[in-house]
Amino acid sequence: MTAPTPGRGAAFLLGVRALLPMHLGVVPFGIIYGVVALQSGIPPLAAVLMSSVVFAGSAQFLLAQLVGAGAPGLLMIGAVGLVNLRHVLYSASVAPMLRALPRRWKVLLAYLLTDEAYAAAIPHLMSGAAHGHWILFGAGFALWAGWQAATLVGVVLGAHLPADLPFDFALPLTFIAIVVPLLVDGRRIAVAVFAAALAVLLEAWPYKLGLFFAALGALMLAGVLARRSEP
Repeated sequence: MTAPTPGRGAAFLLGVRALLPMHLGVVPFGIIYGVVALQSGIPPLAAVLMSSVVFAGSAQFLLAQLVGAGAPGLLMIGAVGLVNLRHVLYSASVAPMLRALPRRWKVLLAYLLTDEAYAAAIPHLMSGAAHGHWILFGAGFALWAGWQAATLVGVVLGAHLPADLPFDFALPLTFIAIVVPLLVDGRRIAVAVFAAALAVLLEAWPYKLGLFFAALGALMLAGVLARRSEP
């Protein structure tokens, strides 16, 4: 007798369960963002709303730093767009599996498609699991809810802390913890070292432009190395 196919509710909960362990890293990250946003001069309400509108931790951290540095608006838009380019790759990866969905589903899942949601859902999508879009929805919603709550805690906590506390040190430490486990081959190590070297060399540039061009240079190097590795 064939086992019954799990329904949409079961698929949604599967996505939620796959994402929950990642909150061990996401929640502290969100709390620190809330504190850093306030210290950068972003009003509390705007800091909270940014987590709903932008909904991208690394871009929000960068945006908070640029606001604190008094960077021009066009530079902020360009920097956030560059940092979020990786989401285009996620979209290209899941698009063939979600092609038949109506537009309203595609819009919703595009909004919820983040690093962690993709990592939690893609094994199920690639295996052809039933109601795969509900799995991705569950993972994305679980991350969204946790990120909003963590941001709110950070904003409330930050409002009661001295403004001169150096919480910005947590940003590079957080990204080191994210990046290091991904350095599993020589190409990735080379790109990471190149990006770090550029960031250090260009550190004195105004408005955090050094970070922008370090990221751009790393993307270009990654593209060159990827082409050379093709058969």
